[in-house]
Amino acid sequence: MFRNRMPHYEVLSADAMATLDKGWRRLVSELGVEFMSQRALDLLAAEGQKVEGDNVKFDPDWILAQVAKAPREFDLQARNPEHSVHVGGDAMAFGAVYGPPFVRQGDVRRDATMEDFRNFTKLAQSFPVLDSAGGVICEPNDTPLDSRHLDMTYALATLTDKPFMGNVVSGPNARDTIELTSILLGGSAGREAGRASMEQTPALISLINCNSPLRWDDRMLDSLFEYAEANQAVVLTPFILMGAMSPVTIPAALVQQIAEALTGIALAQTIRPGCPVVFGSFLSNIDMQSGSPTFGTPESGMGLLCTGQIARHFGLPFRSGGTLTSSQVPDAQAGYEALMTLLPTFLAGTNWVMHSAGWLEGGLVAGYEKFIVDVELLQMMRAEFTPLEIDEASLAFGAHEEVGAGGHFLGAMHTMERFRTCFYRPLLSSSDNYEKWSRNGGLDAAARASKIYADRLESYEQPPLDEAIRQEMEEFVVRRRKELGD
Repeated sequence: MFRNRMPHYEVLSADAMATLDKGWRRLVSELGVEFMSQRALDLLAAEGQKVEGDNVKFDPDWILAQVAKAPREFDLQARNPEHSVHVGGDAMAFGAVYGPPFVRQGDVRRDATMEDFRNFTKLAQSFPVLDSAGGVICEPNDTPLDSRHLDMTYALATLTDKPFMGNVVSGPNARDTIELTSILLGGSAGREAGRASMEQTPALISLINCNSPLRWDDRMLDSLFEYAEANQAVVLTPFILMGAMSPVTIPAALVQQIAEALTGIALAQTIRPGCPVVFGSFLSNIDMQSGSPTFGTPESGMGLLCTGQIARHFGLPFRSGGTLTSSQVPDAQAGYEALMTLLPTFLAGTNWVMHSAGWLEGGLVAGYEKFIVDVELLQMMRAEFTPLEIDEASLAFGAHEEVGAGGHFLGAMHTMERFRTCFYRPLLSSSDNYEKWSRNGGLDAAARASKIYADRLESYEQPPLDEAIRQEMEEFVVRRRKELGD
């Protein structure tokens, strides 16, 4: 977990915030938002909101009263307490890519497998800069659809000792995730102790996406009910590509994002007042010539900066950012588009950062080499956003006395005392001269990244886990797989 002590970069004036406020209030009260769940509709109707079929027209002040019940910050526990994270405030936590059905390994693009899922989980465990492996790091297409959530959750729980994200495909899948996690955390005290621990401090953080524009679907809502009732954190996220799922202007997209996120958060607080929530944002645009999604754009960067300011305005932790790119391969485009997203992620002080490592091809692909490129970017950004310590020692007046005019500082005592830690040491980048670089094979960044990820997988060590817990989790997976018909 990184504490971003830098001042947040804010772009919205007080007048602009007031205009956005009027905009989302009109959307929720005049047009309303659809909820494709009778359970949600009944709950909102009981709270006095105007329900017409699947559409709910809200009292904006009621929404704000519900949102005010949400905690501004919360802790997320890991089975290894050293890897628990804080969500909110100046804390930033980073997880790997989420959701791709394909992987890229060198020049090969193919369907993702369960082995790929395990590999990416191991890589996330191996790099301290990542606080979580995430959730669906890739979609393992070689496992049965109905039960693959069991295999993925088991892998996240056993191959890492960091927090992970819950499955949200359905309500039963969410319940399975909660059960497996309660076994993991209960230890010798049993599953009920694990549930009690999770009630006290959430262990799961799960992505609940809005079907933008202005619709919450039944499967996502079923998962929301399961996690909120169990006091597990939920990330309520509008999924907006400007020009397709929202109007093309950034202010219109922001107003829609506020309306969608706040109505989801209000429902979560109605389900269980005080349950931990995160104001989610996934905001980019399409190519108006081709209709293809685009990432790492100036518009998405501006939207991200605005979102941070908006979430703080409502007193909520927020999710956004990552290392997004439209590039098909880990090339220069992948690098500069990833940085175009990651820089505003840090400037805005994003609390929960998904898609921090491995994203390629608009999120369709999890890339092994791109994973390493992104880890390098994350490490560099963390170094850049660590505030300077300015004191007598760092001013190094004595080094000037020792060296004098016209000398050099390579052998100065000040340098010798600090040379191992004074500058960031790259994981991936090469600063060799041309001759040495050529002798070592003339490898570009992607080729060097290929060697790094292979070495990390080779040296991976699984975090220890009590064998009785592992066995109970395995028995649960086997039983549930049989019940699901797989």
